[in-house]
Amino acid sequence: MTTFYKVFLVLFIIFLGVNLYAIDWNLGFMHSENNKFLFSIVASIIGILVTLVMNTWKKLSQKNS
Repeated sequence: MTTFYKVFLVLFIIFLGVNLYAIDWNLGFMHSENNKFLFSIVASIIGILVTLVMNTWKKLSQKNS
């Protein structure tokens, strides 16, 4: 994994952790006050997945060359 992908992976993991910490679990996961954190959690999970997919594509393209 290149440094470029590692930087984004670390950023997305930090965003995920901060937003999981910020959720008020006593209100419930789907409460309206937690919506802004849920959107950010979903965005960070998608970012992690896209980073891993891009890294896999890069490895596959290097094997084919």
